[in-house]
Amino acid sequence: MLFAVTRPVEDAVPLGRALEAAGHAVIVCPMMDVVLQPHPLDLVGVQALLATSANGVRALAASTPRRDLPLFAVGPATANAARTAGFAAVEVAGGDGKALTALVGVRLDPAKGRLVHAAGSVTAGDLKRRLEALGFSVERHVLYDARPRRGLPPPLAAALREGKLDGVLLFSPRTARLLCENIAAEGLEAGVRGARALCLSQAVAQAARALPFSRIEIAQTPDEAAMVALAAG
Repeated sequence: MLFAVTRPVEDAVPLGRALEAAGHAVIVCPMMDVVLQPHPLDLVGVQALLATSANGVRALAASTPRRDLPLFAVGPATANAARTAGFAAVEVAGGDGKALTALVGVRLDPAKGRLVHAAGSVTAGDLKRRLEALGFSVERHVLYDARPRRGLPPPLAAALREGKLDGVLLFSPRTARLLCENIAAEGLEAGVRGARALCLSQAVAQAARALPFSRIEIAQTPDEAAMVALAAG
């Protein structure tokens, strides 16, 4: 089967390899480019770091040499990026902001210091508000920007014209909206009628409904492994 992977290239390439290992053909077609915007961080008195994406981890690693603070990752892919970057103590949540809030609430004490969230310029959900409702002091540092791409890569446009695309993997509402906008701008909406939209969450699926996909499916859990499993179905 032929799948389009819409994640930024840093994440799309390893995901594409996983899909190819499962016997699929892959078009890597990022809808956004990630630009790191690291800056020095004052981590004195910080009890833990929070990361809601692998990009946040990469930007955090570029902003500080410290790797001793506990890092709470939203899900397995983010946790793997943290370990690769050298963070020694990594805690893994269940894949979304609510799960990360719950994990932090169980493992940490608001009285023991503030939290630093490595965020992008556009983030889904409101992790800071949720944690502050539990009594935590949270600093949200914008350390990267995900900039939209306009237009479709030629391989994806060709697959849509020829009706050869079997599915597209969508990991965020913003990515889904950008894909739908780019496909509509080129008049290729009919090309998705035979394709499945594989979505990380209900919010992603809602954004994907702007196009007439044959099916819109949601992963059982909000993580990359569940998305690869969804493709196999």
